[in-house]
Amino acid sequence: MGSKVYPGRYTVEGEKSITVFIIGMRINKWWAIHKWFPVFLAMPRMIRELYTNDDLGFLSLESFYGFRTTLMVQYWRSEEQLLNYAKAPTHLKAWKDFNRKTKGNDSVGIYHETYNVIGGNYETIYANMPQYGLGKVFNHVPITPSTNSAAKRLKVKS
Repeated sequence: MGSKVYPGRYTVEGEKSITVFIIGMRINKWWAIHKWFPVFLAMPRMIRELYTNDDLGFLSLESFYGFRTTLMVQYWRSEEQLLNYAKAPTHLKAWKDFNRKTKGNDSVGIYHETYNVIGGNYETIYANMPQYGLGKVFNHVPITPSTNSAAKRLKVKS
């Protein structure tokens, strides 16, 4: 993992089912930093907890920052473990704080989407990349003749 670049083309052995959780924040009023910055600061505490407690079911994440919107793609072992974390003390405190701070305040918004992906129903390719996304989660393997196309990685019959 880290920043080591793997020259060539790689994929992952994608036979395990996973839950993909996309979560983010949108800054609606830049000038109201006192309203949105505390919401932004809640996430690092939860991420630290997720990375240090393997039994929670969290596998990995990737983060993206845009002009107004942040986006984080998280990989979880199961929907059940994700939903259990939603009821955990660290998340509940952040959620209650968010609701308190944003009551009557439209300076910041949050969103999330959850996808349960059955093993074998996803494919990946990483060309000249460090281990990234599912490449950090599952066995990162070189592309072979039997995996040299998306259709082959998805086992689509032609």
